[in-house]
Amino acid sequence: MVFPVLRSVKRVSVATAIASGLFVAAPVTAQDLGIEVGSRAPAVTVNALDGKSVDLGQYIGKTPMLIEFWATWCPNCRELMPTLLDSEKKYGKRVKFVALAVAINQSPEKVRRFLAAHPLPHDTYYDTEGKAAGAFDAPATSYVVVLDKTGKVVYTGLGGKQNLDAALKKAL
Repeated sequence: MVFPVLRSVKRVSVATAIASGLFVAAPVTAQDLGIEVGSRAPAVTVNALDGKSVDLGQYIGKTPMLIEFWATWCPNCRELMPTLLDSEKKYGKRVKFVALAVAINQSPEKVRRFLAAHPLPHDTYYDTEGKAAGAFDAPATSYVVVLDKTGKVVYTGLGGKQNLDAALKKAL
C-alpha cells in the first residue's frame, strides 16, 4: 500500500498524519515524492532495536548510503527485499545500507521478531518518533533514499519494484 504525503503536512508526524486521514492511496513512481534529489541529507537520530540512540550523521557525508524506510507489515517492502539484498551483495563493501523501521503499527519487539525469522545483513534501526521519516519527507514505507559520499541525495524511490542498481551507480 502506498500513502503519498501532502507537502503541506511535512512537519506533521507520520503517525499523526495517518490518524488524521491525510494519506491517500495512489500509485507513485520514483522521484515523485520525498526529499529533493540534489539536496543534502539531514543528520537524524534514530534508535537501535535495543533502545540506544544512533546518529545517522556518523555516516552521512562519509560514505555512499542506501536508506530504506520499511515496516514488517508492508507488502511492497517484502517485494523489494530480494532486490535490496542483491544490491547489498554487489555494493555492500562500498555503500552503507540502513533500514529504518517506521513506528506505525509495529514495535521494536515486533521488528526484532521479524528479523529473527528473516535476518538482514544491514543495520536496522527504529524511527521511534518519526523524526527520520519527517526529515527525509518519507511518503510511505518501501521508500528508498540513496546518498553519495558527500551526503547529497542522488535517488529516491518508492514501491516494490525499484532499479537500485542504477540508483547505487549514481552514488558511486
